[in-house]
Amino acid sequence: MDTVLVVDDEAPLRRALRVNLRARGYDVQTAADGRTALEVAAKRQPDLVIVDLGLPDIDGVEVVRGLRGWTSVPIIVLSARTEQSDKVSALDAGADDYVTKPFGMDELLARMRAALRRGTVADERPVITTADFSIDLARENGSSPRPARSG
Repeated sequence: MDTVLVVDDEAPLRRALRVNLRARGYDVQTAADGRTALEVAAKRQPDLVIVDLGLPDIDGVEVVRGLRGWTSVPIIVLSARTEQSDKVSALDAGADDYVTKPFGMDELLARMRAALRRGTVADERPVITTADFSIDLARENGSSPRPARSG
């Protein structure tokens, strides 16, 4: 189960997102301000963060920068700010996507799934195996393909 941290100062929106995301199988953590968001993220290490830009203590762009200082977790900005400069600032700070309010839940869910797919790191080394040979794509020495093991 993926854990999502929702950061927004609007209690009704936090509650609506928590209910909708839990109904779809996500574990949801919430924060009403930037400082709390950074603390929760450090302690619980979510799989994805949804953050508003208009927070009461720290601007959402600074929250994104703070997260990017130590994690590569996917970050989606969910904001009423529609100016291109706000979008560019958030994306340049390290956000992976930007959704404007008002938004459709289906679109947000699709963007979350896409961000989680991109953020997933394979546990195993990337090896291509055929009947005749195997190629370890993560090998750094550039050696030639090795014969496949039989059995």
